[in-house]
Amino acid sequence: MHFEIAIQAPKETVWKILWEDGTLRQWAGIVDPGTYMLGELVEGKTVQFNSEEGYGVTSLVEKLITNEYVLLKHKADTKENGNHDREDQWTGGTESYTLNETDGATTLILELDVPEELEEIMSTSYPKALNKVKELSEKV
Repeated sequence: MHFEIAIQAPKETVWKILWEDGTLRQWAGIVDPGTYMLGELVEGKTVQFNSEEGYGVTSLVEKLITNEYVLLKHKADTKENGNHDREDQWTGGTESYTLNETDGATTLILELDVPEELEEIMSTSYPKALNKVKELSEKV
């Protein structure tokens, strides 16, 4: 799936909104309530995204250019806050965030592999989540 949104804020601001804990919880929680990230975005390291229901995904930070691009490769679907594996719904998929800035405005592009059975729900929840990123970024 491919989504993009224009944001009237510099890419550094948008990046902070995407990845700082307090704001990540606000926008990512629209896609999956209570979503938070464990770990740090460091190329070659793993991070874990969990929801309030305890389901999540462990992802490799495959490529990282701070304030510009991150490519996540989903390694394992988890349950019980990452303590146990579950079905491989997201495993092997990728998710990338690209930020392109022109004259102080940023275009945020999100591309992700989505399990077929979730495409419909994601096609409505991700645009809402990106609108939240826009709102938060433009308030700063």
